[in-house]
Amino acid sequence: MRNPELSQHFLKSPRLALILIGHSNLKKRDLVIEIGAGSGVITSALAHRVNHVIAIEPDPQTAQKLKTNLEKHHIENVTIVQQDFLDYELPNTPYKIFSNPPFHLSSKIIHRLIESPNPPDAFYLILQKQFALKLLNTSRHYTSKLGFELTGKYTTRIRLPLKPHDFTPPPAVPTVFFEAKSIPKPPLKISQSMV
Repeated sequence: MRNPELSQHFLKSPRLALILIGHSNLKKRDLVIEIGAGSGVITSALAHRVNHVIAIEPDPQTAQKLKTNLEKHHIENVTIVQQDFLDYELPNTPYKIFSNPPFHLSSKIIHRLIESPNPPDAFYLILQKQFALKLLNTSRHYTSKLGFELTGKYTTRIRLPLKPHDFTPPPAVPTVFFEAKSIPKPPLKISQSMV
């Protein structure tokens, strides 16, 4: 029997991808990394809304299909990286993440992002609802160790619930669109002795 947690559930609708992007803080000037880009439903929507997209797709055949789809629509502001995200060297410049990753990698991906020397300014992930709730620092739900680590650096919230028929194949568990935005560091106070 197939384990629903171990497969990736691809977003079907470019229109829904654009709606989700509309619920983010992504700007036209942003560099955005997409983890597990698939054939490009989210990639093409991102390309129309941000400055540049780095689409990471480990599977060679899927990466080729993504390349073909982007060329067919004359989308030129996307760099395709055929690599496992967990081995990918994150940028030194500001960037954001927008992704629908395989559920079984969600925890590893978030650890990788928040432990990076240059963590993202914000990240938006489609997650299992049960996992996402544990990332929120609230008295209404149990907060995991990862959730406490995350909420020390980011403000977190669930932006939207998603429906099984939004995906192919439909997931067997409830899913949500999750947001984490970095908490600005307080400005350095200049003491009188330094003036």
